[in-house]
Amino acid sequence: MKEAMLYTKESGNKVHCNLCHHSCLIAEDKYGICNVRLNKGGTLYTIFYGRPVAMAVDPIEKKPLFHYKPGSLAFSIATPGCNFQCSFCQNWDISQYGRAEGGRAPTTEVPPEKIVAQAKAHRCQSISYTYTEPTIFFEYAHDTAKIAHEQGLGNNFVTNGYMTREALDTIKPYLDAANVDLKSFRKDTYRKIMKAQLDGVLDSIKYMKQLGIWVEVTTLVVPGMNDDPAELADIAKFLVEVGRDIPWHISRFHPQYQMQDMPSTPIKTLKLAMETGKKAGLRYVYLGNVPGDPSENTLCYECGETLIEREGFFVKSNRVTNRSECPKCRSRIDGIF
Repeated sequence: MKEAMLYTKESGNKVHCNLCHHSCLIAEDKYGICNVRLNKGGTLYTIFYGRPVAMAVDPIEKKPLFHYKPGSLAFSIATPGCNFQCSFCQNWDISQYGRAEGGRAPTTEVPPEKIVAQAKAHRCQSISYTYTEPTIFFEYAHDTAKIAHEQGLGNNFVTNGYMTREALDTIKPYLDAANVDLKSFRKDTYRKIMKAQLDGVLDSIKYMKQLGIWVEVTTLVVPGMNDDPAELADIAKFLVEVGRDIPWHISRFHPQYQMQDMPSTPIKTLKLAMETGKKAGLRYVYLGNVPGDPSENTLCYECGETLIEREGFFVKSNRVTNRSECPKCRSRIDGIF
């Protein structure tokens, strides 16, 4: 265990965690909602520091991040646990540590400097804190990201966006990009399904943008949960208001975890959402979990030229110039290339 960051000591040996919007007040010998932050003797500890449950070399497109170093590799890490309880989680066996029957937490000791060394050995251009929720292994991510930054590697979060502004201020010097899951645009859905509050996620998206972190957003469209055209239009409108340069990844749901009896999302629903995003004024809208669909490609928002051609998670060609411009009309293409 390692002493946690971003908490205050309270009376009666309680501690107040300031890492995410749950803002847990944790009694002695108890855990926060994430199940991985423990109060021992009035001190808050993170229990999986330096002990990842998953490590892999991934294409950055798998995150998905399409406008951050496209075609590069990211060294991906995660520790057990999450501060959400989504019933459709695709990584539930490691994210729902301490909650789900059949969950697992076989970890290996890998300190931050070794993560960075492995990333460099595999010729990765960045480290991705992903699979579970990077907020709940914040100390490990922070220390790793700092070393990575010093050695010329980038850092990105794949996150539910429920961290506090204090957490974002702390990680900002080392965090280059984030893909935020905006799982719904209805407060009731967040409260009932994710066991969280929508406003915290919306604030994080806006604040990341304000801080200059490159932001992309993913919405997993689940039949009967968030597929109403009016709700999808609300998401598109919100993103345009924050920044029309934010890429929106509209992802297809497949039955997972506690939603095994749900059907996969109809392609027609995804296509409608894509058109909704474009009509709202978003420059870049993509479909996810639809292999081979041309919507994976990046087009120039001005002239329609195909700039980045993708097949699955891999880039087949990239015509964005070294000045981040469309070679045909010279419009600036948003992102970190």
